Amino acid sequence: MTDLVLSDSLLAASTHPDPAFPRFHPRPAQGWINDPNGVSFIDGRYHVFFQYNPLSARHHQIQWGHVSSPDLVRWEEHPVALVPQAGGPDSAGCWTGVVTSDNGVPTAAYSGVQDHGGHSQVVIARGSSDLVTWEQDGHVAASMPSDPLVTAVRDPFIFHFNGSRYAMQGAGLADGRAALLLYAVDSLDDWKYQGIWLTTANPVAAEHTPAEIWECPQLVEVPDISGGSRWVMMFSLWLSGDDHEHANGVGHLIGSLSADPETGLPVFDPVSGGKSDLGRDFYAPQIVQLSYGSSASALLFGWANEGPGRDGRRGRTQEEIDDAGWSGVLTHPRLLSVVDGALAVAPAPEIGAYRGASVASGASGSVVVPGFAEVLVSGSGPVSLELGDGSQVVYAGELLAGEELRIFIDASLVEVYRSGSVATTVRAYPAPGESWTLTLADGATAEVWELALPR
Repeated sequence: MTDLVLSDSLLAASTHPDPAFPRFHPRPAQGWINDPNGVSFIDGRYHVFFQYNPLSARHHQIQWGHVSSPDLVRWEEHPVALVPQAGGPDSAGCWTGVVTSDNGVPTAAYSGVQDHGGHSQVVIARGSSDLVTWEQDGHVAASMPSDPLVTAVRDPFIFHFNGSRYAMQGAGLADGRAALLLYAVDSLDDWKYQGIWLTTANPVAAEHTPAEIWECPQLVEVPDISGGSRWVMMFSLWLSGDDHEHANGVGHLIGSLSADPETGLPVFDPVSGGKSDLGRDFYAPQIVQLSYGSSASALLFGWANEGPGRDGRRGRTQEEIDDAGWSGVLTHPRLLSVVDGALAVAPAPEIGAYRGASVASGASGSVVVPGFAEVLVSGSGPVSLELGDGSQVVYAGELLAGEELRIFIDASLVEVYRSGSVATTVRAYPAPGESWTLTLADGATAEVWELALPR
C-alpha cells in the first residue's frame, strides 16, 4: 500500500455517527451538496468545488464548497469558496460553473441568480494561487440573451478549439426544445453571444438527450481506443417537475468538432449517443479536460443524491435526511474513453489505493460482501447485488464473456463499472444487521477486498 497521510476530510468520514455516510468519497460531515463545480487541475493539484448548503440538509441558499487533492486519494477540505453577495448578481445563490486559469489567475465563471426564480447571469470571481480564497466583486460576463425564444439559461462551461476559447450554456426555448448557447470568450470578463448552437431538433440529440433544458453542458475531447480522439458532449436532462428526481438522468452525444468555413466558429456534428450512467441516482456531472489531441484525457465527477427508494430499494425520507444532517455524495473520479464507437467510463486508477485486505478470492455462487468493499467479477452470466433477505436488488445485470464488473460499496453508495461501458450509480441504505450478498451465475467468480483508508 502506498504510504499516504490520511486527509482531514476522510478522517471525519471514518468517524461519522451515521452508518450510511460514505467513508471513501470526500464531502463535508454536514450539510447539503449537489453538482460538482469548478473541477480543475492546477499546479499539480485537483480541485473539486460543489453546490453546498452548510446550514442544513436541504437545497437552499447555495454556496461553493471546496476539496482538493494531489492524487485523487488524499482529500483536504477547504473553507467555503463562493458565497451569495447581498444585493449582487448572485444574492440568491452561486450556482453551477467552472474554474479555469486566466493568464495564471484561477478564475471561476458561474451562474449567479439575483432573485429566486429569476434568470441567471455568468458571474466572474478571481481566486488566490491555491484556490482557497476568492474575490467576488459581482462582475457579470454574460447576461440573459435578448432573444425572446430563449426562456431559461444556466451552467456555463468553457472549452478550447483551434487555439481559441469558447463557452456554452444550457438553455430552454419557448417552443419546448432544449438548447445550447455559444459564446466567444476572448476575455473572460466579456463573453460575446454567438447564438443558439444546437437543439433537440437535431435528430441524434432528440433520440439520445431528450430534455426541456440541457443542464450542466460539457464538451470534451476523449481518447478513442481505435486511435485518435472523439468529442463528447454531455448533458443533464432536465424536465419540469423534476425536483431532484431527474427521471431522464444524464445523456451524451459523440461526434466531431469542425470550423464553420465562413465564420470560423466551432460546429459540433453528433453521430451517436446514449445514457452516461445507468443508475437513477446520478446527475449533474462535471468533466475536466486534462489534455487534448492524441493524448486526450478527461476526468468526470458526478453527484449521487439521496434516494427516496426505487425499484424495491429502501430509501430515505426527508425527515430521515434532516435528522442525519447531510445529503448528497460525489462519485469516484471517472476516466472517459470511446470504445467501438460508444462511451466507456472507468474508475480513475488512483482509486485502487483504497483496496485493503482480501476477503474472498475466486468466490462463486452466493458471496457475502462487506459494507465497504471493492468487488471484481469475471466470467459470464447474470450478476446481482442484494441487501438483506434478497428483497432489495440493488444491482442486476448480465455479464458477457470477456467482460468484467468492478463494484464499489461505500456505506449507502454503490458504483458499478462494466468494462467498455458506462457506470451504474445507485443509493441503498442497509438496516442494522443487514448484509450485502453478491449472487453469481455458474462459471463466474469474484475477488472481494475490504476498503481501507490509505495511511
